[in-house]
Amino acid sequence: MSKSQYETYEPYGHDTSVHNAETLPCGLYRDTYRPAYEAQAYFVTEPVPSRQVVSVPEPVHAEDPGPPEGADGHAGRRRRVAERHESAVRRLLPQALVVAFLAGGTTAFVAQDKAIELTVDGRPRTLHTFADDVHELLAEQGVRVGAHDMVAPAPGAALSSGDAVAVRYGRPVRLTLDGTRREVWTTADTVEGALDELGVRAEGAYLSASRSQPIGRAGLALDVRTERAVTIMADGRTRSIRTNAATVREAVEEAGIGLNGQDTTSVPPDSFPRDGQTVTVLRISGMREVREEQIPFETERTEDPTLFKGTEVVAQPGQPGLRRDTYLLRTVNGVRDRPRRETSEVVREPRKQIVKVGTKPLPAFADGGDDLDWHRLAACESGGRPDAVDPSGTYGGLYQFDAHTWHSLGGSGRPQDASAAEQTFRAKKLYRRRGSAPWPHCGRRLHG
Repeated sequence: MSKSQYETYEPYGHDTSVHNAETLPCGLYRDTYRPAYEAQAYFVTEPVPSRQVVSVPEPVHAEDPGPPEGADGHAGRRRRVAERHESAVRRLLPQALVVAFLAGGTTAFVAQDKAIELTVDGRPRTLHTFADDVHELLAEQGVRVGAHDMVAPAPGAALSSGDAVAVRYGRPVRLTLDGTRREVWTTADTVEGALDELGVRAEGAYLSASRSQPIGRAGLALDVRTERAVTIMADGRTRSIRTNAATVREAVEEAGIGLNGQDTTSVPPDSFPRDGQTVTVLRISGMREVREEQIPFETERTEDPTLFKGTEVVAQPGQPGLRRDTYLLRTVNGVRDRPRRETSEVVREPRKQIVKVGTKPLPAFADGGDDLDWHRLAACESGGRPDAVDPSGTYGGLYQFDAHTWHSLGGSGRPQDASAAEQTFRAKKLYRRRGSAPWPHCGRRLHG
């Protein structure tokens, strides 16, 4: 094919005008449209370099003698030129589609790519991302955040190229502030930053860690004691100090006051001194005193059918117990305090007293002796007291029976433990046996 029949396009000013080519008649061109699914078969992944000359190779055909020379020979030549032009268009179409596709895709790619500065715990880095918002960016970079972490801007904020995103991790701080313990969270990475963030006044305060100490992700235990004004009253003088002491005892010592012996303060010495608090020093002297006190015994009364009614017999005498108490006698600032019992010890337990009470009916009195004046006899012998006992302890009761005589008359126990009625009954029985002889001095009073 000669150059006059079809020209190859060359840019940048070369003399390659296609206007020298022969004009082909209508109807010799064929439709070069191809559907998209056919055109895709021609797509290539290599971009077409700029300024590249695209030439259409001349198709190779078998030897065609064509029609004989004459009027029809010119028409055959034009038909072959049209066929070659159609073939060239078919070859150029896929390459043109590829160039257009790559140009559009590159433009979209560049539009979606964003340059972002991401700072995590103070360490910045610049990166490129296709993420639409902060949440996608953090997920893409493997940065996990929790409820106590700070993200700026917020995770739902949209991203644009040139934006800056900052992440600061939360750190637990076990803070004891002026004796009150609590757990707080901070995104600061030093003690000083945490105090500023928590609003803790640190001027003149005691800190258990230096201000420059870093705080790791695991957190930190921090004890802070702010400066407080405390007034100390001791020995008639008043001293006002500013202190960050941990206890009242330390504050008193800072004021130059010593505690000796039993000395103490008006508030517990180990308590935390509060701002504006007044503490009084108590000078104490004293001694301990031991006192013994009796513990009363109980009395248990039981019925006894072998004893006459009105008769009570002590089967087991009671014995009081003994308690030993220790009292603190002290003087506070020159004033004697009331005794205070410190300890109490039971030395001996009390023993209860058991009394038998008679329930047996009294027998009818035997004949004789009922008309005698037994009241006057009893008044003479015992002063009229049923429980009377003579100084020797031998005789007892209203009529001063000895134990042998009493038992011989049917009595039990001691006569002074029996009722007055039983004693009179036994006395009448004795009178019937021996008359008034058992009462040599008072017996005449029976007859008035």
